Amino acid sequence: MAWNEPGGGGKDPWGGGPNNSGPPDLDEIVRKLQERVSGFLGGGKGGGGGGGGPDISKRTIGIIAAVLLIIWLFTGIYIVDPAERGVVMRFGAYAKTTEPGPHWHIPYPVETVQLVNVDEISSFTHKAAMLTKDENIVDVELTVQSRIQDAGNYLFQDQAPEKTLRDATETVVRKTIGGSKLDFILTEGRSAIATMIKERVQSLMNEYKTGLLVTSVNMQPAKPPEPVKAAFDDAIKAREDKERLENQAEAYANEILPQARGEAARAVADAKAYRDRVIAEAEGQTSRFTAVLNEYSKAPQVTRERLYLETIENVLGANNTVLLDVPGGDSLMYLPLDQLMKKSKQSQASTSDSRRGLSQPTTASTGTPDPRSRSTSRERSTR
Repeated sequence: MAWNEPGGGGKDPWGGGPNNSGPPDLDEIVRKLQERVSGFLGGGKGGGGGGGGPDISKRTIGIIAAVLLIIWLFTGIYIVDPAERGVVMRFGAYAKTTEPGPHWHIPYPVETVQLVNVDEISSFTHKAAMLTKDENIVDVELTVQSRIQDAGNYLFQDQAPEKTLRDATETVVRKTIGGSKLDFILTEGRSAIATMIKERVQSLMNEYKTGLLVTSVNMQPAKPPEPVKAAFDDAIKAREDKERLENQAEAYANEILPQARGEAARAVADAKAYRDRVIAEAEGQTSRFTAVLNEYSKAPQVTRERLYLETIENVLGANNTVLLDVPGGDSLMYLPLDQLMKKSKQSQASTSDSRRGLSQPTTASTGTPDPRSRSTSRERSTR
């Protein structure tokens, strides 16, 4: 049965007594709820009268506002990790960058903080076919690694720092490869080109204020395109053969030159020795001639006979045949047996050498007359 129906007792469930006029008053309900909340928060002072209600509401609101303010201020505390940097933005605009550690900023919506990891390494690979300085095509592949150096510039100075880094890398690589020759790129120039690319890309990053730091540029070995790979392999093989032949020639030169220098030094030494010997002999002959001249001036006849005897001795001592001319006698041929025996031994040695394939020496080389000629001469002298 409803409370306002007839026979229901006429009781108002809101404590308002009998009410037969209609639904309860909403203002009265709100007022009673406020009184109960005030009593719960300690505002029961002077609860006998209704005049203390407005003062209690202001105090409660102040306490609540203070608590909310403290909580709001505490939301401005933040901690930056060692690998991060805090970028403080005031009403969306860049204000400052904070280092690792605890910090405080004016809470939202006045200031906001964005934490940026500056130790994280990002990398990408760039690969393209490019034209070299000597008008050859080469495939270049390199990997670029970078990290954030300035968090403020990274967030606010460039709209897309990573794209800017890629575009700058492509520009620098084409410029560097286009200014280098193919042999330099394929051989010893790889590390030098990578260093050059890194320096030029970092210069562009600083100029554009991207806040990025290029940590490394790793260049893979350059290789020719597939359609001309066979020709490049032949060229590389030819270059290797050239280097090998040059090394062999250098080794041969290093072996021959010291030997030639030694032979030249020996020839110079022999020439000096010959010069000294000839000079000494000339000086000795000069001294001997002077001594003989002095003796000749003292005793001309004796000196003349001695010179004659020495000359005859030298002339006859070199001959194997001696003819004695005695007045009133016959010519007698002297046959030296020692020389004949010596010649016989030489003939036997020459025979053995000819059997071994060596050339046989002639009889004229021995300086001894042929026995047949001797016998012929003996027969003529006998007749």
